[in-house]
Amino acid sequence: MTGNSPPLIHSVDLEIRWARLVTIMDEVDAAVARTSFSTIVGESRDFGVVMMDGQGRSLAQSQLSTPAFTITLPITAKHLLQAHPPGTLKPGDVLVTNDPWLGSGHLPDFAVCMPVFHDGTIAAIVGCVAHLSDVGGRSDYLDDKDLFEEGLRIPPTFLMREGEPVRLLMDIIAANSRAPRLMIGDLSALCGALALGAKRLTEFLDDYGLRDLEGLGSEILSRSRAAMSRAVERLPEGVYTASLQADGHVNPITIAATVTIAGGKVDVDFAGSSPEQLDCSINASANVTFADTYYPFKCSLLPDLPNNEGLTEFLTVRAPLGSVLNARFPRAVRARSKTSFHISALLYAALAPILGEQAQAASGSFWTLVISGEHPDGESFRAHMLPNGGKGAVAARDGLPTIAFPYNGTITPVEIMENNAPVIVGCRELLTDSGGPGRYRGGLGQRLTFSPLDDRALQIFVRADKLRFPPQGLAGGEPGALGALLLNGNTAPNAPMTLAKGDIVELRLPGGGGYGPAGERPRPAIIDDLAAGYVSPDAAATLYKFHLSEDQT
Repeated sequence: MTGNSPPLIHSVDLEIRWARLVTIMDEVDAAVARTSFSTIVGESRDFGVVMMDGQGRSLAQSQLSTPAFTITLPITAKHLLQAHPPGTLKPGDVLVTNDPWLGSGHLPDFAVCMPVFHDGTIAAIVGCVAHLSDVGGRSDYLDDKDLFEEGLRIPPTFLMREGEPVRLLMDIIAANSRAPRLMIGDLSALCGALALGAKRLTEFLDDYGLRDLEGLGSEILSRSRAAMSRAVERLPEGVYTASLQADGHVNPITIAATVTIAGGKVDVDFAGSSPEQLDCSINASANVTFADTYYPFKCSLLPDLPNNEGLTEFLTVRAPLGSVLNARFPRAVRARSKTSFHISALLYAALAPILGEQAQAASGSFWTLVISGEHPDGESFRAHMLPNGGKGAVAARDGLPTIAFPYNGTITPVEIMENNAPVIVGCRELLTDSGGPGRYRGGLGQRLTFSPLDDRALQIFVRADKLRFPPQGLAGGEPGALGALLLNGNTAPNAPMTLAKGDIVELRLPGGGGYGPAGERPRPAIIDDLAAGYVSPDAAATLYKFHLSEDQT
C-alpha cells in the first residue's frame, strides 16, 4: 500500500456500508414520491435519485430509480460543478438545469443537485432528476420544429442559496408553466427530499468516522469496474450488427448499430441510423443514447450488482453528429423516447447469438398520456399516466404483461386519474392475443378507454408508439400486436384532442415479442393461456396449430 492510498475495505464491511448508502437513497426516493404534487412524479414515478461523491461520480441510487436518469445525472452533476466550482458553493445550496444536452434529453426533466458539506468541505452530492408537469412550449408535443418551441430552458444555476429558494427563478418557472402549482410544489419536494438525504449521509459519515466518500467511493467504483470487466471478457469477441425500423412521427426512422467486443471493452456505433428529424421532436441527445445503450448490458451482464458509475466504463457509444441519436442543438427533442426506447431491442437483436438466455425480445412500452383543462374556479389541472405494453419474452420465460421496459415507471392508478381530472376511465383490461407467439409468449398489452366526466372541455394527448412497426420477436419468435389509438372507434391523430361529453378515446397498447418458434410452445402452456384468456381458440389454432378438442379426446 502506497503512502497516500486509503486502506482496503473488507468485502463484508464494504457491502454493509454500500447497502446503507442505497437505503439512504431509498428513503430519499420515498420522500420524493410522498411529497410531490404531480401524478407524473408521485404516481408514475418518473424520477431517479442518486448519491455521488464530491467529484460527481455516482455511487448509489434508490432501487426504484428510472434507469436512464441514474446514468445521465452524474454527467449533469459534473456540468453543474464546472459551471459552479465547489469553492463557490455553500451549505444549503441547490443547483439545477434542464438543458437537454447537459441532462437527460428533454426540457421537462429537471436535474437538481445538493452538495453535502461535512467538516467544512463537500463530502458528497445528492441529486434527483424528475420529469415535471409542464415547462411551457407548444401543446402538440410531437410537431415541435426546434427546442425553442418546447418550453423554458434553464442553464446551470442556483435553485436555492444557503437554504433559501431563489425567488426570481421560481417566479420565472411558474410564469412559463400551465401548471405552476405542480411545478413549484414538485421542485420544493425535490429540495426537501435531498435535504433529508444530506442529513442521513452526514449521520453515516459520523458513524464511520469518515470525512467524505472519496475512499469508500473509490473502492465501490474499483470493484464494480472489475466485476463488469470480468463479465464483458466472458463474451465472445467479434462484431455484431442489427437494424430496425421505428414509427418516428411524420416518417419512419431507421436505427442501426454495430457492436464491437474486443479486449474487455464494448464499442457501439450507431452509424447508419436516420438523420436528425427537422419536422418533429423525436431526436435524442448523446447523453440519452449513452444511457439507453448501457441499460441492456447492465440487465444482461450484472443484473444483481447495485448500479454505479464504475459499471459504465467498459462502454463506448458513438453516433454521428446530426443523427437522430446524436442531435445537435437546438433540434426538437421532447419526444426523444420514441427513438431511444428502441435501442434495447436493437442491441438484443444484434447480440442474441452470444447473450443466449439473457437476450430479450422487443417490448411494447411505453406510451405517455396527458389530460389537461381547467376546473370551474379557473385553476388548471394536468394529470399524467404512463401506460405500458407487454414485455418481450426471453429464452426461459414468457414476457410479463403491461410492464415498463426499458424503464421502470409505474402506471398512475385509475382512481388517482379520476380524482385529478374530470375523466372517466371506462376500461382497463389485458388484450387477448396481443403477446407475440413463440416458444415463450410475449407479454400482453392492454386496452384503456377515457371519456369526459361532464361538459367541461377536456384536452387529451397520447404519445403513442409501435403503431406502424410492432415489437419484434427473437430466435424465431413472432412480433407482438401493433398498438392502436382510437377516437370514437376511428383512428385518432397522434396529436392533442379536445373531447366533448360522450367522446371515447381508446388506447390499445402493443404486446411484447415472442421468443423461439411458436410451434415449440409446450401444450400445457397453451392450455393455460386459453384458460386465462391470454390466447383465443382461433389464435391457438392458427398460430400454435393447437386445437383444444385434441386434448379432450
